[in-house]
Amino acid sequence: MKLNIREFSTESEGFLAELETLLAWDSVSDVAVQESVANIVTQVRKRGDEAVIEFTNRFDRREIKSATELEISREEMAQAKLRVSDELVASLEAAAQRVHDYHERQKQPSWQYQEADGTVLGQKVTPLDRVGVYVPGGKAAYPSSVLMNVMPAKVAGVGEIIMVVPTPDGVVNDIVLAAAYIAGVDRVFTIGGAQAVAALAYGTDTVPKVDKIVGPGNIFVATAKRMVFGAVGIDMIAGPSEILVVCDGKTDPDWIAMDLFSQAEHDEDAQSILITPDKAFIQDVKASMERLIEAQSRQAIIKVSLENRGAFIHVKDLDEAMDIANVVAAEHLELSIDEPEKWSEKIRHAGAIFMGRHTPEALGDYCAGPNHVLPTSGTARFSSPLGVYDFQKRSSLINCSPQGASDLAKIASPLARGESLEAHAMSAEYRILADVDASAVKSSEAKGE
Repeated sequence: MKLNIREFSTESEGFLAELETLLAWDSVSDVAVQESVANIVTQVRKRGDEAVIEFTNRFDRREIKSATELEISREEMAQAKLRVSDELVASLEAAAQRVHDYHERQKQPSWQYQEADGTVLGQKVTPLDRVGVYVPGGKAAYPSSVLMNVMPAKVAGVGEIIMVVPTPDGVVNDIVLAAAYIAGVDRVFTIGGAQAVAALAYGTDTVPKVDKIVGPGNIFVATAKRMVFGAVGIDMIAGPSEILVVCDGKTDPDWIAMDLFSQAEHDEDAQSILITPDKAFIQDVKASMERLIEAQSRQAIIKVSLENRGAFIHVKDLDEAMDIANVVAAEHLELSIDEPEKWSEKIRHAGAIFMGRHTPEALGDYCAGPNHVLPTSGTARFSSPLGVYDFQKRSSLINCSPQGASDLAKIASPLARGESLEAHAMSAEYRILADVDASAVKSSEAKGE
């Protein structure tokens, strides 16, 4: 199959402008979507379960009469697991354990220290009480999404994990439920779309209100998450999946072709880019792609994705390749080159870095251990992968000794009066010790009184 994939060279005039155009992605939904979502969110907030049932029946073609029909129990999850093949269950359990073990290393303890005057400062780290996890459903099966969103929450110590998953036409995916059971999801509700996000954000008689919503979804889900942010926390607004492969031309071109396919097959808006200093290698990879795509079940999606947003970029050397990689700030960055550890030191912006010729992005999607929920659309410049830290919050600890309060008040008072906040200043000034009192305090402390 012929593929018309754009080719660029950093030596071309206007390359950076062309690159910017290639990378451009507008994650904002159109007015019609926003109006539709706003109505759904408002209705769910006002009418609760009644609205959830109405929208679920309408959009997912179901015939729910009572909200209690929307919940799947832990026992039903366990039964679903029994209907999944032993091989797949073993893979789910192995992947869950690897993801768990990796995220255990992200746990942050509370800490504090004492100053010379006795004042104690610190930080208390606590898990969120309740989290909502959105998982795409229906005929599609994304058990990896369950594991990647739930396991770090479990490691963080979240009190209760609520999962929502749409079931169009009543189709319940056993693999997704098996993953939920293995990961330790507490409750599952068969709802999706904006109505599921609203139910989690504001709560209904049946669906508990959560503190944070995580997990991928379509444009309606993403718009709803943006809309309810503030009432609850959210993980991110994710754009299309993307991969950037940097290769020195020494990797089997079939391997690189398939690595590029691995993201292109997600959807038509996904982005796959190859950067190499070996100009001939571009043609080798292109030849591999045109041959291998014939056997791909999702070849139509792959073709559209590659021709709309894919690219080959020729650079003068690997140093320049790293510079371009930092501009792209890709969700997935493969360094299929010699000495990848050395070159990774030059990378400042990437969601995940896959180092070496034997580390395809696909392994990270399922079972390597690090989270596959990653910043997209260049947001790796300022965002990080989903992790334990997303399910914890931090409280500052301040415990002033009498002398410490007095010393701090002498600093705070002028600052408060400089801001014309008299009550602030006086509140601090009440704690200032008189010189004689301060001496007495120090004497008393020395005597252990």
